[in-house]
Amino acid sequence: MNHSRHPQTLDGRDVEAHGPIDPRPAEVVAGGVLLMAAVVLTAANLRPAITSVGPLLADMRGELGTSALWAGLLTTLPGLCFALAGLTAPYLARRIGLGHAISAALGILIGGLVLRVVDGPAVVIGGTLVATAGIALINVLIPVVIKESFPARIGLMTGIYTAALQGGGAAGSAVTPPLDDLFGGWRPALGAWAGLAAAALVFWVLAIRGHHARATAATPAAAAGQPRSMLRSRLAWIITGFFGCQSCLAYIVMGWLPQVFIDHGMSKSDAGLLLGLNAVIAVPISIVVAPMAARRASQSGWIVGLGLLGFGGVLGLTLAPMAAPLLWTVLLGLGMSVFSLALAVIGLRSRTAADTARLSGMVQGLGYLLAGVGPFLFGLLHETSGGWTVPWVMVMTVYIVQMVLGALAGRPRYV
Repeated sequence: MNHSRHPQTLDGRDVEAHGPIDPRPAEVVAGGVLLMAAVVLTAANLRPAITSVGPLLADMRGELGTSALWAGLLTTLPGLCFALAGLTAPYLARRIGLGHAISAALGILIGGLVLRVVDGPAVVIGGTLVATAGIALINVLIPVVIKESFPARIGLMTGIYTAALQGGGAAGSAVTPPLDDLFGGWRPALGAWAGLAAAALVFWVLAIRGHHARATAATPAAAAGQPRSMLRSRLAWIITGFFGCQSCLAYIVMGWLPQVFIDHGMSKSDAGLLLGLNAVIAVPISIVVAPMAARRASQSGWIVGLGLLGFGGVLGLTLAPMAAPLLWTVLLGLGMSVFSLALAVIGLRSRTAADTARLSGMVQGLGYLLAGVGPFLFGLLHETSGGWTVPWVMVMTVYIVQMVLGALAGRPRYV
């Protein structure tokens, strides 16, 4: 795309070429509500493709006759795909427009969800990679929509978006087993999630047509010349490290917390309930904390405070895991709710939508690499040490790094 182009609306039309748009107030409100609904419904699709697999993994392996290595690939590759595909999102938005890029990503997600249930083990892996590629693109682009279309409500919209994302993830693991019973197999149970993605696509297409806000990765600031690389920004690297640390911690908790409790004598059902509680806690916290933090010039205090709560939960799990497992789980959940602030600072630390797109691509593209490495390293340390103390010490170290980088990322300045 030629960076001398005029800024566009969500539907890709040049604002300056078509003249100023002055819709009636009622149309503006309706368009904003429709776009908000599209953002929320889209967010609800960003985790079920991953979380729906876990409860049915044993059934899938039994029918397909696959190995533990295959199962490991199926659960590990999505995080790496988040990193690789996410780096292409800003380019795609510049080429076809922000709204059309998200619509295309939803189409990719739908195709992947359908593809992975139609054939054997290789197709399941391939379909999952296609689906997660669509998710990776959306992960990067939604913060740009929030920055450009809701500039005065970045904290609120980020909190709502994060809550919908986390709620969708919880629904993926909770609703899929009943769907398996209802439809009589893992294939229709997993494929059914394509319906939710299709609904999001419909809302998004309507939002592109009805919303007149300027939301694109090409803005006047970017039109002056070639866009500067975020790789040269010290603050961009700090935000990337902060996002990577919190993603690493979240994936470790999601992947290993139940096993830690089970190894200490807890039943599988109770361990699963505690993991669900850990995920649910972050939903209301995200809605409340992100707007409150975004109203302040600095978000450093909130980031460090939530980090200390999570650190306390890890410390309890290290020293006395069964003394108060509910308390440790709640503290971990509060600590993991910093995810909403990690997303919010992407918009708050960038001046324009163009910068937001590039920063989001770098932060999420590189940050999710740590998310893939973390669970593997945690498991490796457990295997080599023969216990859980050494892995949890590693987690506490990551928490300290997260708080330091988060405090720097939350300071009022721009990339």
